[in-house]
Amino acid sequence: MKQRIQRFLVDKKFVLKIFILFALIASFQSFFLNQKTIQKGTQTLSSYNNYTIFKESFHHLKNKQDLYILYPEEHWDLYKYTPAFSVFFGLFATFPDLIGLSLWNLLNALILLFAIYYLPRMTTQQKGIALLIVLIELMTSMQNEQSNALVAGLIILTFGLLENKKYFFATCCIVFSVFIKLFGIIGFILFLFYPKKMKLALYTLFWISFFFIIPLLFVNLDHYLSLFISYKNMLLNDHSLSHGISIMGWLKTWFGINTNKNILVLAGLFSLLIPFIRLSEYKNYNFRLLALSSVLLWIVIFNHKAESATFIIAMSGVSLWFINAKKNILNITLFICAFTLTSLSPTDIFPKFLQNEFIIPFTLKAFPCILIWLKINYDMLVVKRNNLTEVPAI
Repeated sequence: MKQRIQRFLVDKKFVLKIFILFALIASFQSFFLNQKTIQKGTQTLSSYNNYTIFKESFHHLKNKQDLYILYPEEHWDLYKYTPAFSVFFGLFATFPDLIGLSLWNLLNALILLFAIYYLPRMTTQQKGIALLIVLIELMTSMQNEQSNALVAGLIILTFGLLENKKYFFATCCIVFSVFIKLFGIIGFILFLFYPKKMKLALYTLFWISFFFIIPLLFVNLDHYLSLFISYKNMLLNDHSLSHGISIMGWLKTWFGINTNKNILVLAGLFSLLIPFIRLSEYKNYNFRLLALSSVLLWIVIFNHKAESATFIIAMSGVSLWFINAKKNILNITLFICAFTLTSLSPTDIFPKFLQNEFIIPFTLKAFPCILIWLKINYDMLVVKRNNLTEVPAI
């Protein structure tokens, strides 16, 4: 039995088929098995709301409308992405909804799969385990038609490309992730590990210019500038609305502490950067991989808008940390807690009363990720080099 499982884990075609199957199941579930339409007031709206928001943003951009106001006749939430993402989503908006939705979920699943397989200095079996660890969270993200798996994949792919000295494409991936969701900007921290900083900066400037300019194919400059003003106002108003499944939410539900989000994020950013003082460890691959895991966890647990579907990013960090971590009692316990409380708790495996009375009110989905992020920071700060795998300096 063990040999059969190991054979499946090293079979890339098998893992690929699983990811494709899950993406299609999530798409068909959203389109067919849920209520196809939901009544809201006098309007009839589709149940795959997030996909509808993304799709309609492309049409709003083409029609020179404001992207950042409510369109209650079409969907029931705000569009919170950049105009460049609206242009990108035109690739899917041109298809009938079922096809476009399926292609969108397939893109999310396959970018994440490719990114993890592209990582160097890891065995195919390790990568297979990492992919299976994130599968439940991936399904949650795809069932909500979210972009989080794509963002996780782009950040991981950035790391892999940097490791392979493909700086032009690495900067493209990280800049694109920022133009999808702004918190991808934290991924730029990874650039500290690599040489040719000027080349990285120039490539980054090129891709920022590219993604910034491309919406001008559809709107004039005046309207484009008005969109950014509207975008800024929407983000400022959105900032104060919730604490999310995050450190902010955990502090509030456990201790009744209402934190200043800006101060907490700055403190979190300072904590994220502290291990980077160990300049001598930059040539150590495991140290760099820990930094990638730390970044993936940070951008979720310090995100005041984090929701269940966001945790594919955090669990990607957990999976990469665990498959390379020492398998001692502490690390195994932390991983089991994360897999149980973070990945499994929103599923039907957990009774509703546990979800409603404990998991949700006490922000337990985020708690193991917070602990693992602290453990990663500790390891990056104090673990001696001879406890990590040495690799040649880049």
